[in-house]
Amino acid sequence: MKQRKWAAFLGFALLMAGLGANDALRGIFAPVFQERYGLNGSQLSLIVTISYVGNLLFLSAGGKLLDLFPRKRVAMAVTAVWAAAIVMNLLSDGYTWILVSMFFALGASTLLNTTVNILTPAVFAGYAGLMVNLFFFIQGIGTSMSQLLLGRYAFHYGGWKWINAVLLIIAGLVILLFFFLKVPEQEKEKESQTESEKKEPDRVVLWIFTAMMGCYFIGEHGIMNWLLSYCISAFSMEAGEASLSLSLFWGGMTAGRLLFAPAVQKMGTVKSMKLFGGIGTAMFCIGCVVGEKGVLILGASGFALAVLYPTMVLLIQQIYPARTAATRTGMIISTATVADIAFNMLFGAASSAWGYRASFMILPAAMAVFYSLYIKLTEMLKESER
Repeated sequence: MKQRKWAAFLGFALLMAGLGANDALRGIFAPVFQERYGLNGSQLSLIVTISYVGNLLFLSAGGKLLDLFPRKRVAMAVTAVWAAAIVMNLLSDGYTWILVSMFFALGASTLLNTTVNILTPAVFAGYAGLMVNLFFFIQGIGTSMSQLLLGRYAFHYGGWKWINAVLLIIAGLVILLFFFLKVPEQEKEKESQTESEKKEPDRVVLWIFTAMMGCYFIGEHGIMNWLLSYCISAFSMEAGEASLSLSLFWGGMTAGRLLFAPAVQKMGTVKSMKLFGGIGTAMFCIGCVVGEKGVLILGASGFALAVLYPTMVLLIQQIYPARTAATRTGMIISTATVADIAFNMLFGAASSAWGYRASFMILPAAMAVFYSLYIKLTEMLKESER
């Protein structure tokens, strides 16, 4: 790689590792906040809710900004917002400040995550599929290592302060590396595309893609948020036994992005989505339907599903013209996130009314709809190319 490519790789890798650690903080330190500030259940859940609101607003506005202004400047500005939220964590001590910092830190974090996915095809032209999944693997390592180290060695308020100090150093290094980042200007991208080469797809494509990603979010995040409770409540498993499947799923999501990144690069986004999406969805549905004996199959499905999210975002860049790609990405992901939020809000009530076994079947149904919509989407894209 040339020097600028090394700067881009180091900047993106450091950023994704930091974002992975940042995203894990609300879960790790929730009990610490609850004890320090005397929070009740509703106040504690508001921390998660406000971070989701930040995600939605930052993605909705950020995608448009990435299309209107030079993407390098937008990336640096959003990184600065993330750094400012981290400084707030270092200097403040109070529940209200936690809410404000979570709004900005998680909102900026989600937008930066998407920005890396958008910039990678331009910066690493020719091997975007490989690099996107590699960066998401690094993010998974950041999440896993922070959960392991903070949960074991820094599960206290002092740990909250020092991890934010580490994140601030990472943010500063990323901003410095971004000065060496070379991103092709959108105008040049537009000039290289004639109207016949890249037209805005039919509006139906946008809504199918949004519904498809929303169903995928329900499946993936439903496992991460509810699998442990499902195994314990539906099958009376011990917590240690139940956590094995969740660890297998999360570990598979992390390792699969590294192991299968070369395959995604070689096969391309459409074919790799069809292959890994089909295998992962089949394992996911079988694992859910079989019940207790299928829990490990469900956990193992994470290996195949690992490449789907980064590859889906990459596919958006390929479907839409350069002038609207970032806007459409923000629109699709933010709208799909609403489905994810609604599901998590309603799942608790559904499990109380129907029981965990019956209500958990919403997850494989969502994954089956996801894959069906993907097949429909590929058929529509083929038709539009003729």
